[in-house]
Amino acid sequence: MTGIFDDPARAAAVAVARTRVQEGMTIGLGSGRAVFALVDALASKWRGQLRLRAVVASPATEARARAAGIQVVELDGQLTLDLMLDGADEVDRGLGLIKGGGASLLREKLVMAAARRIVIVTEASKFVERLGAVHPLPVEIVRFAWQATRRRLLELVPAATLRMTAEGTPVVTDEGHYLLDCAVPDGDPAALGAAIKAALGVVEPVRLRKEGALGRAAARRVGGPGSSGACLGWRRAAGPPAPTRWWAGAR
Repeated sequence: MTGIFDDPARAAAVAVARTRVQEGMTIGLGSGRAVFALVDALASKWRGQLRLRAVVASPATEARARAAGIQVVELDGQLTLDLMLDGADEVDRGLGLIKGGGASLLREKLVMAAARRIVIVTEASKFVERLGAVHPLPVEIVRFAWQATRRRLLELVPAATLRMTAEGTPVVTDEGHYLLDCAVPDGDPAALGAAIKAALGVVEPVRLRKEGALGRAAARRVGGPGSSGACLGWRRAAGPPAPTRWWAGAR
């Protein structure tokens, strides 16, 4: 666990998210340092065997969850998750997100789609005035003829760079696709996202908005001055009844 809780902002946000997970829940877990810290925090919350099931979005998260004693289950088309917990690379004032730095973006969105509630655990330092200010927008694309897909995307964005490993080979996602990291132009983010998703060869762009399928959103900052973290919560506008105890921005 060395290093996971070194950031006070992340630790503060994880501490809040930890209180919203109850024994007996079936949750979704994304990927990244915030999620790993949360899994470790849950293991310390309940000593011994956890009465908790989880659908995981990456092999690294699966290994962490199993080590913590969380039962890992699969989405079968019938399962509805009580809660999905994940991190984010950027958050704007409208609670739009950029995700996908960990290359598990498609699986993360599939897990989110099965959840009644979504909680994003992040540091307040990741709040930006405009999405794309610090991080590019990851777009998952099929490997076949990827150069042609990139050419189509360059009609929509200023730049689109194939993500590479340290060894100089293309990064391959959990589902066997490539990633293009795209610069975000000024304009309507929702329209841009729709246009990117409609481009031939694109599997999924990773820009989430509070509107539409995610439903109602709220945010809460936690931690002291200079070390504030944040938890963002989404309550779906429609769907199965929600658990009665869930945080949506206020106690």
